[in-house]
Amino acid sequence: MKKVAVGLSGGVDSAVTALLLKRQGFAVVGVHLYCWPPKSEIEKDGITREEWIKKNGCRADEDRSAALKTALELEIPFKVLDFSDEYNKRVVSYFYAEYEAGRTPNPDVLCNSEIKFGLFMDWVMKNGFDYVATGHYCRKGEIEVNGKKVYQLLSGADDNKDQSYFLCQLSQEQLAKSLFPIGELTKPEVREIAAQMDLVTADKKDSQGLCFIGKVRLPEFLQQKLQAKEGSIIQIDKNFPIYNTEKPVFNSEIEALAFEAKSIDYTPEMGKLVGKHQGAHYFTNGQRKGLGVGGTTEPLFIIATNVKTNTVYTGLGSQHPGLFKKALFIEKSEVHWIREDLALANGETMEVMARIRYRQPLQKATLHQFKNGMYVSFEEPQSAITEGQFVAWYFDDELVGSGVIS
Repeated sequence: MKKVAVGLSGGVDSAVTALLLKRQGFAVVGVHLYCWPPKSEIEKDGITREEWIKKNGCRADEDRSAALKTALELEIPFKVLDFSDEYNKRVVSYFYAEYEAGRTPNPDVLCNSEIKFGLFMDWVMKNGFDYVATGHYCRKGEIEVNGKKVYQLLSGADDNKDQSYFLCQLSQEQLAKSLFPIGELTKPEVREIAAQMDLVTADKKDSQGLCFIGKVRLPEFLQQKLQAKEGSIIQIDKNFPIYNTEKPVFNSEIEALAFEAKSIDYTPEMGKLVGKHQGAHYFTNGQRKGLGVGGTTEPLFIIATNVKTNTVYTGLGSQHPGLFKKALFIEKSEVHWIREDLALANGETMEVMARIRYRQPLQKATLHQFKNGMYVSFEEPQSAITEGQFVAWYFDDELVGSGVIS
């Protein structure tokens, strides 16, 4: 009998994951990963753990309780692993550092590669298990390439819940030991299975956002670590000449791609002052809410931020030309292939479908590999390409690689 450790989060998806694996004849152990808060955060506030959780709207105890009840209902062993210190170092610190540098991180992707399929998988393999299983809406395939077994990361059957994007940094070694039992199901089907078994999580709402933020708004959370500093909000007119300049003549393909991927260096003199903010590092490209500027004919969207000058640049309306670019760049060290057999060599190109954020419909794109990194050029201009986020590329329903947008 194969042994599998199921990451029981306290939600319905992981509960049904454990149930299905038990039905399939696996020896199932439910493992709850305790990731927040670490002792350092509680000690800093000088209050009890219970008081800290209540104050910050964290669901840690509620989720652990639901995970335990699920294990009891399914009659499987249950264990809690405390990864809070490592989570703080690897995920939360990264989260703060990226915002401070003016980039927008995706800690969900990092949590999966570093914690769930990193530290957790290491523990699982050291303790005699065969697999790690999670409640992600994605699927795992297996093919043979040149006589070698190759694992595929496939989109979930439920287009509305596909979570393959969040696993875009997994490796062949991690996929080999992973199972995703609900990847063939839709969310309503998962809830129906849980209801039929009268599981405690059957009607539990899906978690929103990041656990370590809780009910606190993101800017308020960032202010706990990143100092507030008043700066200007500048509005750039859509007809500003910089948007209508003719393209130069390029001597090479890499020059043309670099031009398409380059961000505009805005200065306050290009626009008009429309408001004040409390820190450019609290904002991100494409953001519409939270600016506190009213009286405009259309909503203002952030088109750029500059943390060095502490300036936020905005444009009127979702079609403002400052929001759109046709290409992006990934540093060589940040290019990641799940399908290592498909990796491009210097000078090679590949036509793919790609997305630059979760839930974005897949877009036609071309990968261009060069010595210093990779350019991704899109058939249609993309709105709010954001430094620090991940771009993931697919063949049909298979996610084959990804990279951090530079």
